[in-house]
Amino acid sequence: MMTRWIFSAAVLASALATTCLWGQSCERLQQSSSSSVSITTAKTVAAGAFTTPEGKGGFSSLPAFCRVAARLKPTSDSDIGIEVWLPVSGWNGKFLAVGSGGWGGSIAYDAMVEALRRGYATSATDDGHTGSSGSFLMGHPEKFVDFAYRAEHEMTVEAKALIKAFYGRDARYSYWNGCSGGGREGLLQAARFPDEFDGMIAGDPANVRRNAWALWLANQTFKDSADAIPASKYPMIHQAVLNACDAKDGVKDGLIENPEGCEVDFSKLACKGDDKADCLTERQVRTAQTIISPATDAKGQVYFPRLEPGTELRWARLAGGPDPADLFLDQFRYLVYQNPNWDWRTFDLERDAAKANAMNKDVDELDPNLTAFSRHHGKLLLYHGWADQQVAPGSTVEFYKSVLQATGSSVDAPEWIRLYMMPGMAHCSGGEGPDSFDKIGVLEEWVEHGKAPAEIVASHQSHGRVDRTRPLCPYPQVAQYKGSGSIDDAKNFSCVSLH
Repeated sequence: MMTRWIFSAAVLASALATTCLWGQSCERLQQSSSSSVSITTAKTVAAGAFTTPEGKGGFSSLPAFCRVAARLKPTSDSDIGIEVWLPVSGWNGKFLAVGSGGWGGSIAYDAMVEALRRGYATSATDDGHTGSSGSFLMGHPEKFVDFAYRAEHEMTVEAKALIKAFYGRDARYSYWNGCSGGGREGLLQAARFPDEFDGMIAGDPANVRRNAWALWLANQTFKDSADAIPASKYPMIHQAVLNACDAKDGVKDGLIENPEGCEVDFSKLACKGDDKADCLTERQVRTAQTIISPATDAKGQVYFPRLEPGTELRWARLAGGPDPADLFLDQFRYLVYQNPNWDWRTFDLERDAAKANAMNKDVDELDPNLTAFSRHHGKLLLYHGWADQQVAPGSTVEFYKSVLQATGSSVDAPEWIRLYMMPGMAHCSGGEGPDSFDKIGVLEEWVEHGKAPAEIVASHQSHGRVDRTRPLCPYPQVAQYKGSGSIDDAKNFSCVSLH
């Protein structure tokens, strides 16, 4: 009898290497293809054996999983690539979809790796095309829709179907995690498909209107080379900004806790004579002021918020020249004007932003009315770096306020949405401020246990070692130094309201 039990256990263990006890084998998932779904790969990957299609390794700590790759064709002009990873054992019973950055064009393997290590079934999409360029937009309106929201939705539907087929049951909870373009994608999903996710993480969401702002800024700051500020002057400008605003929050720590209250007079940096490394020419003074001013039309109407004080070390992303980054250009040359040779120097804010907005309407424009998502008991964790050099932080603050107004949510402590503005953090990560916290863990506690986040401790690392922690506070609260103790220890700060 003991021998038979040992044999049966061995058979069961072998079966679990490729299938769930109540589901079907990984390889059999390939039979799930249909007229609109083509499963190209369904294969069990042994622990530590995963390499990307390009041959990139370094995933030795990954557990064994069932890797499914598929092509989705919801329209005749669609060709959406997705991957779904299903843990062979130790599945936590949950699903985590991850977003893409920029124009997409590839699978976000690094984000999938993090999800898999936490026990999640996970999925990602290439947004309906390959390569980081936006050239796929030209002449392909359906691919624009795929990029904006349809690829993520179709991916989610297929991933959930594969989860049920493999494990024999649905996921207990479904989550979204994305930053930049992935943050925008999550917000689009919440508005269009409010029942799809129980919780969402949306960081530094790249509102598509950002591209018009970037081109306006390019024309204002380096179209004429005499207006351009050389990168060698950025540290000097940054120090001047810190001198003006750093101590306003009660502690001088190299971070501006509340940039909204920071105004800088760059004329104080004006050269007294010839142009030198430690001063700004008259035209460079004007450029610096433009960078931290909102984009406005002739009547003063604000099209997009400003880049915040504290971003100076990374001004090159938007104001370095000699040309705008392709990320910002592509929408106008491939979608708005359908001309790869379109000259960004001809950009006019009022005319061209209006054209772009008309094309984005009902496709890739963020809708703050997330009432259906909130009624579904969905939870939305928003975060944005105050020192974001690529997406104006104020755009997320404005969106958050619009959501509260549109949904009739409490301004002081909304039950289903939180915004955390992160002092000193650059775009999605990096910068001088604490830029890392357990976003997924926070969301799990909120959704699964009803523990709405209050203060969240974030950390900053140098050379692989944590050298500063700081509480993140739900907007509009800010972290205030208690007056004693290390300024690098979160316990010596508390969240207070400035209003």
